[in-house]
Amino acid sequence: MESVIRNRHITRELNRREGADAPLMNLTQAKVNTEYVIKEIRTNDKELKDFLFTLGCYEGETVTVISVLADNYIISVKDARYSIDKDLTNVIII
Repeated sequence: MESVIRNRHITRELNRREGADAPLMNLTQAKVNTEYVIKEIRTNDKELKDFLFTLGCYEGETVTVISVLADNYIISVKDARYSIDKDLTNVIII
């Protein structure tokens, strides 16, 4: 319970600092065919961050979820399409 409260507080604080009207969410919560700006890659795993960077997923870049099939997400980044799993979409904060 404490971690849930802490996570909510962190999200609110990030939104307040950025002056954002909408709360931050990860890519699993994105609507299909809607363009979003990546706010953060939230992971401590350097290899995962580097992999997403090679796909073009980094802060400030736009991303669109094209479709969702089970736990696989087809995304569009920089005019390229990729299939990534739910674990990857969870760390992409929009």
